[in-house]
Order: sequence, then C-alpha cells, then structure tokens
Amino acid sequence: MSKPVVAIVGAGPGVSAGIARKFGGNGFAVVLLARTRESLNQEVANLQRQEIEAHGLVADASVKASLTAAFAQLEADFGTPEVLVYNAGANTISNPSDLDEEDLLRDFSVNVAGALSCSQLVIPQMVARGSGTILFTGGMLGVAPVASRASASIGKAGLRSLAFTLSEELAPLGIKVGTVTIGGVVKAGTYFDPDSISESFWELHTGARQGEVQYTQS
Repeated sequence: MSKPVVAIVGAGPGVSAGIARKFGGNGFAVVLLARTRESLNQEVANLQRQEIEAHGLVADASVKASLTAAFAQLEADFGTPEVLVYNAGANTISNPSDLDEEDLLRDFSVNVAGALSCSQLVIPQMVARGSGTILFTGGMLGVAPVASRASASIGKAGLRSLAFTLSEELAPLGIKVGTVTIGGVVKAGTYFDPDSISESFWELHTGARQGEVQYTQS
C-alpha cells in the first residue's frame, strides 16, 4: 500500500473516530478493528463519506487468538502499520472490596493484556523497518484512582506503565510509544471533543510531544 497505515483497535464513534479523521486527513489509510462487523461497517462508511480511505477488520481485544488472526490479515492486506493505536477498554463498576476476581481479570485482559498483545504483533516488523508509533488511550483513573471504578483504575494504571516501559525499551530502536491520558468525559462540542483529543495523538506520532500527554482542563 502506498499510503502509511494507522491501525486503531477498539474502534467506535468516540476518541477512535477523532483519531481516524485526524490521521486519515493527513494522508493515512485507516484500518479499524472492533468486535462487531455492524459497528465497523458504520464507522468505515462514515470515514469514506469524508473521502478517507478506511477498512474494517473484526477482532476481539480480549482474545489473543482473535487479535493474532486479525493482525495477520492486516499485514497481508495492508502491510505493517506505521501507527498502532490501542483504544479498547472495559470497566466493571464496583468498589474493590466487592469486585469479583473474574470481572477484574476479564477487564484487565482488555485494558492491558490486549494492548500488550497488539504491540507485540507489530513490534518485530517496526524494529525491522526502523520506525513506527504505538499509542494508547489512557485515562486519569490510572493517575488518580477512584474506588467505585477500581477495575478501570487498575487497568489504566497498568496501561500507563506498559506505555512507559515499552517506550524505554523501543525508543533506541526508532519506535515512538506514547499515551494520551484523558481526564474528562469525551463528548463532541466540549473541551473533550474527540477531534480536539486527536491532536494529542498526532503530536505524539510526529514527535511534537513525547511520552504522555495528560489531556485535562486546568
């Protein structure tokens, strides 16, 4: 493929759609990955109406075999992505004293393990090429945990640590790793508009920002 590719895992109408518009508007082909074909088709169609090249692949972020198959298809059809964005997330509402272990593990498999799996599926090719960007959608719960959101707090803290450790490992190999830590409710027309948030992802990719962007209202 002549265009660079951005692969967005956990695609939907919020943050990921803003990222897709930003990168697509700057010459990238967009490959969306999500659990259901219906939602993928809708998001792909929305991008295509804006004259952005977009494609969809079904993948369940909680199942490694599903991710492995989807990324093999991505590689075969579009080549190694220049940019990987991991946007998938899960959140069981519960205080830690009541949080069921199975719920925590299920959420963690999406919030952190899936991010690790996706990264590992592109890292060898990025290292061989000598370039690439891996970006994560984080949240302030990873910095300032809340009891009633214990599972997501643990997950976002884990994702943040994954971003920092991957960055330390991969920066000498020419690969950028960053996270946008969002500190508010994402909603169009507000400070936390997806199109505004997407600027931070773009800046991490271009190198205008490095490591972590804490997207908060002062």
